[in-house]
Amino acid sequence: MHAAYVRVPASTSNLGAGFDCIGLALDRYLTAEFRPGPGTSLTIVRRGTVRVLDDRPAAHDLFVTAFRSTLAARGHRDVGGTLIIDSEIPVARGLGSSAVAVVGGTALGMAAAGDAIDNARILADAERAEGHLDNAAPALLGGLVAVAHGHPFALPLSPNLAFVFAAPGVELATARARAALPATVPHAEATRALSRVAALIRALETGDPELLVLGLDDTLHVPYRLPLIPGGAEVVAAGKKAGAYGVTVSGAGSGLLAITPPARADEVAAAMAAAFRLAAGPEGVMAFEVRPDREGTAIRDP
Repeated sequence: MHAAYVRVPASTSNLGAGFDCIGLALDRYLTAEFRPGPGTSLTIVRRGTVRVLDDRPAAHDLFVTAFRSTLAARGHRDVGGTLIIDSEIPVARGLGSSAVAVVGGTALGMAAAGDAIDNARILADAERAEGHLDNAAPALLGGLVAVAHGHPFALPLSPNLAFVFAAPGVELATARARAALPATVPHAEATRALSRVAALIRALETGDPELLVLGLDDTLHVPYRLPLIPGGAEVVAAGKKAGAYGVTVSGAGSGLLAITPPARADEVAAAMAAAFRLAAGPEGVMAFEVRPDREGTAIRDP
C-alpha cells in the first residue's frame, strides 16, 4: 500500500438546457489523503462540509465506499491506516458532491494500490453509481464538458463569463429532484429543448448574452425542480435584476447558478443571498462567485 493524496473539484451540471449532458468543473474542492498503517482497521477523519456524514450511515459515505471497493478489486481488503477527507463542497446543494466522492474515492484507491489513474475505469464506476456523467466527467477532467452516450468531450468556454452559486440552508436530495420530473414530454417540447441546447453551447463559447438567455431558459427540468427550492423563484428574479444573464438550478438543487458579466458577480451574489434569506430564512444561506477549474482530479504526493 502507498500513501496517496487526491484533490477533486466541484461541478455544476445542466447549466440550463444541457440537462444531464453538460457540466462545468468549479474551484471548490474535496481533498483526501490516505496514510497506510499496520493492522486491518481504517480510521476515517472527516473535515469541512463532509463532517455531516459522521452522523449518517456508513453507506452514505460514497467516498469511503468507492475507496474500499477500488482497493478490494485489486486484492487489498481490510486495509489499515488513516483516511482524511476534507471538503469545501456543500453536500446535496447541486455542486456534484456525490460525483466528486465517487471520482475521488476511486482515484485515491488506484493511487494507494500503486496503480496508474485509469480515467475510463473511473468514469465507468461513476456512471454505474450516478446514472450519468455530467458531474463526474468535469470533476475528473476539468473545464466545460459535454457527455454523449457515456463519452465525455471538452467544450470551449468564454473567459468573459462569471458564475455565481447560491443556496438556501436546506438540502435537496437528488432522488426527490428526479422524482419531480415527468416520465415523458411532448415531441414538440423536446424539439424546442434541443434548440436551447444548441444556443447554450454557442453562448458558453462566445459569451453572447441573447443566446445565454435562450440556453438558460430550460423546460425539461427547471420548472419541476425550482418549486422544490425554498425561495427559488424569488432568488432567480433577484439575480436577474442584479445583472445576471440568467439563473438556473445547479444540478438537482437546492443551489442555483447565475451566469453574469464578471463586473456584476458581486452584486448578483449579494442579491441572491438576500433573496434566499428573505424567502427561505437566514440559516445556512450561502452565495459566492465560483470560477472554472481547468485541472480536474489531481493525484499528488502527500
